[in-house]
Amino acid sequence: MASSTATPTRPTTGRAALPVRRTRLFALPEIRWAAAALVLFLLGLMAQLSGAPSWSWWGLYLACYVSGGWEPGLAGLQALRDKTLDVDLLMVVAAIGAAAIGQVMDGGLLIVIFATSGALEALATARTEDSVRGLLDLTPDTATRLAPDGDEQTVKAEELKIGEVILIRPGDRIAADGAVVGGASEVDQATITGEPLPVDKTVGDEVFAGTLNGTGALRVRVDRRSEDSVVARIAGLVEQASETKAKTQLFIEKVEQRYSIAMVVATLAVFLIPLSFGAALQDSLLRAMTFMIVASPCAVVLATMPPLLAAIANAGRHGVLVKSAVVMEQLGTTTRVAFDKTGTLTRGIPELADIRVLPGTRFTEEQILRLAAAAEHPSEHPLAAAIVRAARHRGLGLPATDEFTAQPGRGVSALIEGHFIHVGSPAELLRPGTTAAAAATTAAAAVEALQTRGRTAVVVLCEHTPIAVLGITDQVRREAAATIAAVAELTGAAPVMLTGDNLVTATQLAGQVGITDVRAGLLPDDKVAAVRDLEADGERVSVVGDGINDAPALAAAHTGIAMGGAGSDLTLQTADAVVVRDDLTTIPTVIALSRRARRVVVANLIIAATFITVLVIWDLVGHLPLPLGVAGHEGSTVIVGLNGLRLLRSATWQRVRTPAPRDRP
Repeated sequence: MASSTATPTRPTTGRAALPVRRTRLFALPEIRWAAAALVLFLLGLMAQLSGAPSWSWWGLYLACYVSGGWEPGLAGLQALRDKTLDVDLLMVVAAIGAAAIGQVMDGGLLIVIFATSGALEALATARTEDSVRGLLDLTPDTATRLAPDGDEQTVKAEELKIGEVILIRPGDRIAADGAVVGGASEVDQATITGEPLPVDKTVGDEVFAGTLNGTGALRVRVDRRSEDSVVARIAGLVEQASETKAKTQLFIEKVEQRYSIAMVVATLAVFLIPLSFGAALQDSLLRAMTFMIVASPCAVVLATMPPLLAAIANAGRHGVLVKSAVVMEQLGTTTRVAFDKTGTLTRGIPELADIRVLPGTRFTEEQILRLAAAAEHPSEHPLAAAIVRAARHRGLGLPATDEFTAQPGRGVSALIEGHFIHVGSPAELLRPGTTAAAAATTAAAAVEALQTRGRTAVVVLCEHTPIAVLGITDQVRREAAATIAAVAELTGAAPVMLTGDNLVTATQLAGQVGITDVRAGLLPDDKVAAVRDLEADGERVSVVGDGINDAPALAAAHTGIAMGGAGSDLTLQTADAVVVRDDLTTIPTVIALSRRARRVVVANLIIAATFITVLVIWDLVGHLPLPLGVAGHEGSTVIVGLNGLRLLRSATWQRVRTPAPRDRP
């Protein structure tokens, strides 16, 4: 628990900051065109409702068509060139058809919906790319290379070769994956392993590029090139998973190809067949346009979107940001949930949990805590902060400290009220020859007992004799156990823990919250492999995490859920949903809400399909008047829209907070 006055301030929660260069909102052309279409539509609607001349609001609506429809229309034509017919082109044609028979406002609304959807997708893609670039910025651009004669040379990190030795000064980020060949320090490697506390590093220990060195200096032998480092592999995994992750599409997108072709063919048939038998051109065109309106999937689109958007809004009011309607649909299909440990089930903040006073010590528990806290008070180490917080929580005053020294990787020492106090790592302070053999054996037994319980052990010496062993642990979230139970009941499957922490610590915490399937010691690519294994067994996995090391697994999972409080930018951008207030209980609730929304979608689709079927048959068999066809089409749209908006009510969120047992989709 070393200290250094020159060390820059760093987080004590085990979460390293991630620099991100964000794409500006209106730098994306899709955003600009969608915003223009929305503004023009609203202006046209106001002009129409205010009784302005028809040419004015017609002009505004047509301008909306152009600004919001040219891009999906162009994309549809390009797809048509590749012999595919997508729903974007169909929507543009339907909007033009609506305008052709006087329903210009309906067509404008359809254009705005599709332009906005495309803009949001483009924004999400850009932000994910920004975060991946920010991840790569964790690795410094330059490194200090040590020549065989000891000279220091500043070189680009990408030029480092395997076998070269680099110098890592206090507070620096490590420039390459490698092994320590000299020096000692503590390293915050939460970005890679997710461990909540800095890890002491001495000769022979492995270090990773992008992790943050503490208060000591290290000499590191380079073992991997920059493009092969773990942090570079994390960025690659995120990009690969984002590109290859099968997108669960909304209903209309799943059937768009067949429906689009069938509708175009049917519309042409309705127009050409009567015309070939001598029907008037105007009558044939009117019947075909009526058919296109009543058969267009507007009601189907609105049957799907309003319930999902209403559920998104409801979840947002209760602290869960669901990024799209597709994500809200996917959440409801979850059959297994995998949780990260540090920062997700725990808070990532160390706390003093045990004080083991050793036999023969003349000090009481409170006296030992008071002396240890006084010795640690000048230190910047997170474990030191936990000891000081514990002393202050008990109302203990800290005596003055003299002759304070810090030794990276070993601990701190100070003269306090005439006692020489040393607080630090058991591996260093209990080495043979550093203290009496009997006292060292007793202390080592206490250390082993605490470590078996998943604690981080810290030894306190007085006059070079062990007097106590302190056990420090991560704070478990109070709602963690209730959340695990609710998730298990909802999905009918026990949740999984995926963590980079050691097995002993992970298993001990898992027992507290009710998880039996623990997979520990995982690097980011190991977490991805674990998710793939679960999905290979037919599971649809939702992964919950907060650290940079969780991002690849979140990207690879069926759905990724990030904890928003301490979540890294990469994780927040990669995730499909974000728990903004860090309330774990909202996770089973939002899954249950998604399932309710899916049921509403099914009901809406039945309503919309019934209206479309009746109106189409009427138009084909008899003679459906255009006003009645428009009224029926718009009526079905209003009905399904209002039905979906029921999910906006806060009562809906409260109703799904206690999910029914095992509601697997």
